[in-house]
Amino acid sequence: MKPFVAVLFLFSFSISFAQQKKQFSAFRISDPIKIDGILDEAAWQNAVPATDFVQNMTKPGNPSTQPTEVRILYDDDAIYVGAILYDVSPDSILRELGKRDTESNTDLFGLILDTYRDGINAFGFFITPAGVQLDARYSSNGVDFEWNAVWDSKVQINENSWVVEFKIPYSAIRFSKAEVQKWGINFVRKIRRHREISYWNNVNPAVVGLVNQSGELFGIEKIKSPVRLSVTPYVSGYADHFKTPTGGSVTSTFNAGADIKYGINESFTLDMTLVPDFGQVQSDNLVLNLSPFEIQFNDFRPFFTEGTELFNRGGLFYSRRVGGTPIGYQNVSRGLGEGENIISNPSASQLINASKVSGRTRQGLGIGVFNATTAPTFATIENSKGEKREVLTDPLTNYSVIVFDQSLKNNSFISLVNTNVMREGSIYDANVGGIQFKFLDKKVTHAISGDATLTQKYHPEKIDNGHAYNLAFSKVSGNFQYHLTHLVRSDT
Repeated sequence: MKPFVAVLFLFSFSISFAQQKKQFSAFRISDPIKIDGILDEAAWQNAVPATDFVQNMTKPGNPSTQPTEVRILYDDDAIYVGAILYDVSPDSILRELGKRDTESNTDLFGLILDTYRDGINAFGFFITPAGVQLDARYSSNGVDFEWNAVWDSKVQINENSWVVEFKIPYSAIRFSKAEVQKWGINFVRKIRRHREISYWNNVNPAVVGLVNQSGELFGIEKIKSPVRLSVTPYVSGYADHFKTPTGGSVTSTFNAGADIKYGINESFTLDMTLVPDFGQVQSDNLVLNLSPFEIQFNDFRPFFTEGTELFNRGGLFYSRRVGGTPIGYQNVSRGLGEGENIISNPSASQLINASKVSGRTRQGLGIGVFNATTAPTFATIENSKGEKREVLTDPLTNYSVIVFDQSLKNNSFISLVNTNVMREGSIYDANVGGIQFKFLDKKVTHAISGDATLTQKYHPEKIDNGHAYNLAFSKVSGNFQYHLTHLVRSDT
């Protein structure tokens, strides 16, 4: 057991500002809105704009250097956002083109929607002057830009401003069944050339949290969450050529499957993938690892990136294990006999199916359940006589995760997580359980946080047990901040 104690004092100098939530009303419409970046419909003129943005950077508390006007409309299908971002030097607006969810070196506008008004969980929708969309989910675990929604946007750059128009369908967000909706909302603008970030409702950098410093949105009434069902089938084929000293061989494979997403109710969503094919997913960058520890890569597979913020609690679930490199992949070359060659050795196990149910109730209880099964994986070896044999590199394996995450007052939370892997045969199984929490006082200035983890690794002849815990006390707001941590980890 190795105890570790660390004390970290953080000094920050900022001005204190009174935190009073602004209020804003949406305007119901009956006529359609064309998303073209031109706010010429009469409804835009009738809506009252949100103005008077306040700097978060570089001069916290000061008015934004450029005026901004934002209006919100809604109908039975979606909410609409129209923003005029004035700029005295429109030719200086930075508009670098990049990939989706990549801000790059560019200006930016967006909104943050806290549809349950818990001050922790929210949806973010952002756009750059080049028209690049960014969307994200906010939680007490941070911000997740791997989440993607389907929404429409358009940008126009004029002689004295750039104009943004959004259409966010209700299928892209989650909200209660209440007849009268009351949401938390904030708008953000970044002026890159000034390194300036401004919010409509002041976000004090000396106060912990972002979503909890949102304003309030009223006026949305009598809307319903639509039926959320999508089915995406696929068919794919591959031809693989393996070189050998005597020539080589070509193997062909054909795959078919489907992805299914279904909104169970206002709070929970079911995602399923059947015999998925991730052959088109972005590959990893090459990394030279000289350390004794493995490198954890990001997961670019859509099923494992969308709506997974609950499963990231405590850092116990590493999704790349599911359908990843077979556990005996490296042993194949080491076990070759004289005159034998590897005909095939799959670098990834075949995922048969995976499903997850996730969401959060109106009382702030987040629930996530994940289950996946991978098929047995075999390497094929051929000797000099042309005889072939198969070597099991990964057995039939089941992975499961269950998470309970309760949002509390004052930006606090407590989470319970359990992960499990079960393998057919004599290869080891494993189970990891943990708790994570963070409690802040009423003034949101001090926090007690921590986590604890218990691990079991089940071998045929023994069980390896391990544990770790971390306890911290912090001052998280104000001009003077500090952090005291006590960390203990077992040797196994």
